[in-house]
Amino acid sequence: MIARNRRVLAILATLPAACLLASCRQGGILDPQGPVSGAERLILINATAIMLVVVLPVIVLTLAFAWWYRAGNRRAAYAPDWSYSGHVELVVWSIPAMVVILLGAVAWIGSHQLDPARPLRAPLTGPLTGPLTGDSPPLRVEVVSMDWKWLFIYPEQQVASVNQLVVPAGTPVEFVLTSATVMDAFFVPQLGGQIYTMPGMATRLNLLADRPGDYPGLSSNFSGAGFSDMRFMLHAVPPAEFEQWLGRTRGAAPTLDAAAYAHLAAGGSDNSLRTYGAVDPKLFENIVQQTMPVAAAPGNDH
Repeated sequence: MIARNRRVLAILATLPAACLLASCRQGGILDPQGPVSGAERLILINATAIMLVVVLPVIVLTLAFAWWYRAGNRRAAYAPDWSYSGHVELVVWSIPAMVVILLGAVAWIGSHQLDPARPLRAPLTGPLTGPLTGDSPPLRVEVVSMDWKWLFIYPEQQVASVNQLVVPAGTPVEFVLTSATVMDAFFVPQLGGQIYTMPGMATRLNLLADRPGDYPGLSSNFSGAGFSDMRFMLHAVPPAEFEQWLGRTRGAAPTLDAAAYAHLAAGGSDNSLRTYGAVDPKLFENIVQQTMPVAAAPGNDH
């Protein structure tokens, strides 16, 4: 019985480490592949360490008090009749106050340095992050969340894609985001920077992929029956391969104009990947201004 209990305790003790390793292997927030996500992970680690300064001693002291003041310990002095202790009050209030101050400083500095709208090409330095600079001019990508798919428009390159996002690795990407219908949330866990998309307005997000790779993205805000299908893959590729992708897309894909957009918007939950070799220059602006006709997607219940 004792040996079996020890095995059970050993298994339970290894579960947290296994969960952390699994999250890293699955490409989550603990496996950053860009400067923004790396800085966000550092903030998470710093905040956790600051809180553990209080949590761990409290756990240890709780166990120590329970052991020392057990019923069988005749040496423990039981003194219930007291109303004030300056030493106890000092410990009880000063330590939590310092923890709150430290957590507030970490959150304040981090939230300003990692402002989603702040261009990564500008120097971004500080005790939490280090330098965040881009050697290349940013790539602008216009993002439209739809029912229930993602539309990515490259205005300068005049191409577009659905449910797949191709960017050059090492190049800052400036996202301008809106929604065609209801509020969603754009999130690439390994690159960081979750941000909401809302109809009738545009939000901004700046990210960068350090190295080539495939990074899953999703909508992290429930928006209807097809919400779970709103997943895409961000392909960070070498710059030369990105130019090749642009050439293939321009040569073989159809044009995304008002009629093609209306057909796409009425398609409902469609996970198929598609590209467009030309784009109406005013399309994204018209989507933001809500002047594009949008048919209701089948099964839309929000």
